[in-house]
Amino acid sequence: MSIVTTRRAALMGLGAAALARPALAQSGFPSRPIRVIIPWAPGGTTDVQMRALCDAASRRLGQPVIADNRPGAGGTLGPAALLNSQPDGYTVAQMPISVFRYPHMAPRPPFDPNQDFSYIIHLTGYLFGVAVRADAPWQSFGQFLDYAKANPGRINYGSPGVATSLHITMEQIATERSIDWTHVPFRGIAENLQSLLGDQTHALADSSGWGPLVEEGRLRLLVTWGPERAKRFPNVPTLKESGIDIVSTSPYGIAGPKGMDRGVVRALHDAFREALNDPQHTGVLDRFDMPIIYLGPDEYAAFARQQLEDEGRMIRRMGLRL
Repeated sequence: MSIVTTRRAALMGLGAAALARPALAQSGFPSRPIRVIIPWAPGGTTDVQMRALCDAASRRLGQPVIADNRPGAGGTLGPAALLNSQPDGYTVAQMPISVFRYPHMAPRPPFDPNQDFSYIIHLTGYLFGVAVRADAPWQSFGQFLDYAKANPGRINYGSPGVATSLHITMEQIATERSIDWTHVPFRGIAENLQSLLGDQTHALADSSGWGPLVEEGRLRLLVTWGPERAKRFPNVPTLKESGIDIVSTSPYGIAGPKGMDRGVVRALHDAFREALNDPQHTGVLDRFDMPIIYLGPDEYAAFARQQLEDEGRMIRRMGLRL
């Protein structure tokens, strides 16, 4: 489904949200600010997107929706914080796809994605890519891979953390091409970019926060990981076009602690669904080449169950452990 079609379908549901507002007012929720935990550092793609969403949702809920950055542990610190939060709707978190990988990799998983969260709304996914400095010798991703294979252990690359889609996909590529390179985890795009520009790492694998530096000519984008070429970078091939049969977009949404009241879940869902289509927010999505991938609470919970199974099979096949 195209982004335009998906947005049109989402907008058709706004009437239902409007009908829910009298019940929302009668329930008294929300009567104070809502905190949304963003498990990434400030300034990155997710942070910018989620803050725009929070601003739009606050106008609909009549209360501040406050972004709270909790970076680290591959994006799992935010969801883990929900385990100690009250299920009253006043604390929720962005749910990166690493939430569904971590339990398969950790010797003592801190949470069970099927039991410990109330799924509210699925939102979007990323444009990922691999970039190098503009003065790097590699003009294409193929050249980069050939060099890495011919020079075992010489190449290091940065990602947003262990078990993120960026890390997993780069290791899948390494396995497929018999490459030995070094993964350097960072807490966010700012650190990753600083390391690359400072010539401390050879490449970065990250979401499209690298876009402005590519457009300025300071970085060279070698490949993107979506199903088709990015609108802003039509001359850059995808992984599939580069001979690697992988599409990676790492879709995500918002969830709260387990045991949330269905009415509170619905109230939050309706506000965030309207915010998803707010022009202020869609402008950010367009800037980062991020599609709307909407799912409601029940559909999102079903997606989470399937994702947990799929990630488990992949982790076992690759033999990955923390």
